Amino acid sequence: MQTKENKMGVMPIDKLLISMSLPMMISMLVQALYNIVDSIFVSRINEYALRAVSLAFPIQSLMIAVAVGTAVGINAFLSRTLGERDFEKANIIARNGIFIAIASYIGFAVIGALISRPFFSSQTEVMEVREYGVTYLTICCVAGMGIFLQTTFERLLQATGKTIYTMITQSTGAIINIILDPILIFGYFGMPRMGIAGAAVATVFGQIVAASMALWFNLKFNKELDISMKGFHPNGHLIGQIYKVGAPSIVVQAIGSLMTYGMNLILAAFGSAQTVFGIYFKLQSFVFMPVFGLNNGMVPIISYNYGAARPQRVWKTIRLSNITAMVIMVVGFIIFQLFPSTLLELFDASETMLAIGVPALRIISVSFLLAGFCIIAGSVFQAIGNPVHSLIVSVCRQMVVLLPVAWLLSRTGRLELVWWSFPIAEVMSFTLSTIFLRRTVKSANEVMNSSAD
Repeated sequence: MQTKENKMGVMPIDKLLISMSLPMMISMLVQALYNIVDSIFVSRINEYALRAVSLAFPIQSLMIAVAVGTAVGINAFLSRTLGERDFEKANIIARNGIFIAIASYIGFAVIGALISRPFFSSQTEVMEVREYGVTYLTICCVAGMGIFLQTTFERLLQATGKTIYTMITQSTGAIINIILDPILIFGYFGMPRMGIAGAAVATVFGQIVAASMALWFNLKFNKELDISMKGFHPNGHLIGQIYKVGAPSIVVQAIGSLMTYGMNLILAAFGSAQTVFGIYFKLQSFVFMPVFGLNNGMVPIISYNYGAARPQRVWKTIRLSNITAMVIMVVGFIIFQLFPSTLLELFDASETMLAIGVPALRIISVSFLLAGFCIIAGSVFQAIGNPVHSLIVSVCRQMVVLLPVAWLLSRTGRLELVWWSFPIAEVMSFTLSTIFLRRTVKSANEVMNSSAD
C-alpha cells in the first residue's frame, strides 16, 4: 500500500508552482521557438508555401485540441483520484487514456486522407497554395500518431508531479524538428530536397521521438502509475469521466480552429492578410506558450488539493498563477508594440506584408493585457471539474463576438479595423471569466469545507 504523501499536498505553494511550471514553461518556449523557426524555413521556399502552412493551421490546431483536451481530462481526473489516494483507479484511468489517444489518432488519419484537398479549396483559389497545403497537411495527419501519444504520456507524468521529464521530451522533439527542417526542406547533407513535405516529415518525426521518450520515462520513473495494457478492456464509465472534463476543453480549442478558419475566409479578400494572420499566430505562441506551460503545472496542483480538501493551497495557487500570467502577457504586449517590423522580417516579409502586418501586430496585441487572466481562469474551471464555464467563455468570445465583429468590420473595406475584433472580444471574455471565477470560488469552498468536516 502506498502511503507517502505526494509533493503536491505538502510542498510550499510558491516553490511547488515553480517546480511544476518552470520545466513546462521552458519546454513550451522551445515548442514556440519550433513553431516560429519552422515557418521561417518554409517562408524561404516562397510566400505561397508559408500561406499554405498558415491555412493548414485550423486542422493541425484541431488535432492538438483533441490531443490536449483529452489529456487535460486525464490529468485532472487522475490528479484528483491520486489526491483521494485511490491508486488502483488511477491506473485504470491512465490505461483508458492511452486507449482513447490511439483511437483519436486513427480518426484524424482518416480525416487527413479524405478532406485535405476540399479543405484548402474552400480557403483559396491559388493553385500553388492548394498543392503545397494538401501535401503538408496529409503527411501531418496520416503520420500524426506521435502528437496524441506524446501529449497523453506527458500528462501522466505531470499528474504525478514529474514535469521535468515532460520538459525533456517536449524540448527534444522540438529540437529534432528544428534540426531536420532545413535538412529535409532544402536537401542538405545528401538528403533529397523535399520542400514543404520535408517540413511535415520533420514535424511528425519529432513528435514520434518525443512520444517514445515520454513512454520510456513513464515506465522507468513514474512508479505511482502502472500503465501496462496487458488484459486491458475499455471502461466506458471512466472514459466518460475523462471527457466530462476533457470534452469542454476540446470544444474550447476546436472553436479556436473554427475561428481561425473563419478569419481566413474573411481575410481572403485582403491579399496577403491571410499570410500575415498566420505569422501572427506563430509569433503570439511565443507569448502564450509560457502561460500554457504555467497552466500545465497549475492544474494538477489545484486538482490534487481540491480532491484533498485543502482550500488555502488551492487559492494561493490560483493567485500566484494569475499574477505570473499577467506579467508574461504585459511583456509580450510591449514587444509587439515596439518591434513589429523586426518580428515580421524574420519571415522574409515583403513591403506589402509589412504594411499589413505592423498595424495588425500592434492592434491584436492589445488583447494580451486581459488574456492572461482569462487563460488561468479557464484552467481553474477545468481543474476543479467545472469546465462548462470555459466552454461558455470561449464560444462567446470567438463565435458570438470575434467572428461577427470581424466580418462586420471587413465590410468597411478597411483591413486595420478587422484586427480590432480581437481586443473587443477579449473584453467580453474578461468580463465573463471574472463572473464565473467568483461563482467557482464560492462553490469550491463549500465542497472543500464540507469534505473537511
